[in-house]
Amino acid sequence: MHSVKEKVSNAAAAGKEHVDILKAKAEEKAEKAVARTREEKRIAEEVRKAKEAEAKMELHQAKARHAAETLQSKQSHLIGHHHAVGVHQGQKNPVVGSTIPTTGTVAPTYPLGGYPPSHGHI
Repeated sequence: MHSVKEKVSNAAAAGKEHVDILKAKAEEKAEKAVARTREEKRIAEEVRKAKEAEAKMELHQAKARHAAETLQSKQSHLIGHHHAVGVHQGQKNPVVGSTIPTTGTVAPTYPLGGYPPSHGHI
């Protein structure tokens, strides 16, 4: 899900892209009006295409930067708020497969970062 700030920033970047493309087209028109040969007109067209591509590249870079900022802010909010599985107050490192004293249930014996044991299905 995109944050509101990211959406607004992306919309602003898209608006800037459209403005840059319109500027490139206007400059091309002015250069073509002054151009005397086909080559000069072709050069003006190629310059416009390059400017449009640059504007699109800047848009994609801005979107990537906005997504990174959103991710970074989400991660900074999570620091200090995550809890380990099976860890309760006063218990720093529970032993895997041991009984949790507050609930009486058994902690899982499989590696916490891996897959649970299969149930006979291959």
